[in-house]
Amino acid sequence: MNSLARLTALTLCIGAGPAWADCAVIPGPCTVPMGDYHIALPDGDGPHPAILMLHGAGGRGEGMVNMLSDRATARGYAVIGPQGLQRPGSRFGSTWSFHPDFETVRDEAAFFEEVLSHAAETQNIDRDAILVAGFSIGGSMTSYLACDDPDIARAYAPVAGAFWRPHPALDACAAPVDVFHTHGWRDGTVPIEGRVFRDGAVRQGDVFASMEIWRETNGCARSAPDEITAEGDFWHRIWTSCDAGGSLQFALFPGGHAVPAGWVDLALDWFETLDG
Repeated sequence: MNSLARLTALTLCIGAGPAWADCAVIPGPCTVPMGDYHIALPDGDGPHPAILMLHGAGGRGEGMVNMLSDRATARGYAVIGPQGLQRPGSRFGSTWSFHPDFETVRDEAAFFEEVLSHAAETQNIDRDAILVAGFSIGGSMTSYLACDDPDIARAYAPVAGAFWRPHPALDACAAPVDVFHTHGWRDGTVPIEGRVFRDGAVRQGDVFASMEIWRETNGCARSAPDEITAEGDFWHRIWTSCDAGGSLQFALFPGGHAVPAGWVDLALDWFETLDG
């Protein structure tokens, strides 16, 4: 068990942080027919908006909840951490079935729909106010979900993970979608340009190619951003001239492969502008 996992387990055992929902045994997990998830709730009766946060390769749903819940619940959001599955014969731990060229272990879109429906019914989650986000391979899962099944959530926020090669066609995505992509300038695990390893079995995509796909999907008039801003450690490229709809932003920060400090507020500030 790595240091982050040990810290997460210790935190859960001592009951620190926001209130975890009672899905049989606190702190969870909640179980639906296709899998498990963890959830932390803000104060109040709800209905609560929520971040559904997808872990990286080998990660755990409760780890994502523990990472985000203090700040998110303080802003009135629940945090939901679904659990990925391990591929048969794989030594890389839990992951997500998203790549069209890989074996599908589970219909993830159907699983997330189950999770959100269950959370809405049992924990008073606002089904119309869901931000799906994900880190690393969870960010890739978020990207494919936004492309193929955009109606599952209100908006999508991948972090340090995007489409894989071969990239989807420019016209492949189902409908305009709100996307906020965040990536580290020094990311060496998932470089902005992607990388190829394991004798070509893994072919990460180019984040700039992903942004082009989103521009085409949303009908953006310009390849270059309409606005470029800086906010603390974050450099933003923003497209506003998108005739088909959808808010599109790309935020870079100077660090590596991580969910950067301040990301929760950054993502939720953006999310709260979508209906404003």
